[in-house]
Amino acid sequence: MKSAYELAMERLEKDEPSTRELSDEQKQKLEEISQTYRAKVAEREVFLQGKIVAARASGNGAEVDALERELREEKRRLEEECEEKKNGVRQG
Repeated sequence: MKSAYELAMERLEKDEPSTRELSDEQKQKLEEISQTYRAKVAEREVFLQGKIVAARASGNGAEVDALERELREEKRRLEEECEEKKNGVRQG
């Protein structure tokens, strides 16, 4: 016996199938986008982690908190930007 959730998901799948085959070109573009954004995230992490270490060494807890918050927000922003670009490739 299927749950209400499973039945609803089946109806949604019938209305708008989400399993669309991607071309090799689209797959390549998606991988390039992923690589680019992984590099951007790594660059920001290295930069901000250096600042965080320096702030901890100086004993400035408020600055450490602010830098850690900035790092989280930068990662979130870059991940969202990456997904937007990937969705553009998937749809286009």
